[in-house]
Amino acid sequence: QLQLVESGGGLVQPGGSLRLSCAASGRIFRIDTMAWYRQAPGKERELVASITNDGSTNYPDSVKGRFTISRDNAKNTVYLQMNALKPEDTAVYYCNADVLYVGARITRDNYWGQGTQVTISS
Repeated sequence: QLQLVESGGGLVQPGGSLRLSCAASGRIFRIDTMAWYRQAPGKERELVASITNDGSTNYPDSVKGRFTISRDNAKNTVYLQMNALKPEDTAVYYCNADVLYVGARITRDNYWGQGTQVTISS
């Protein structure tokens, strides 16, 4: 069974930093795009950052210049460095991965982590 396990959330003051991690485990053949999404109470889930397996990244304007996504393909792990955090960044952050896994044959599927709470408050 393939799993994505996130860590690194917490409470931080405005202007502070946090680093989220998400590790994939299971019978992985290859992970293509990995991404972070977030969902605030009463709002839809939104893309925060994405990274392809060759390192191309994408960010919405709301986090550009403050957040940095990176990955370690050898560890099947994606990171999200968040700086200059604002109260409006408060949300549950979810890891997402597009994975080819080894079953009876190699199969592509999309997976979500369980989410980690990030709260920005003084």
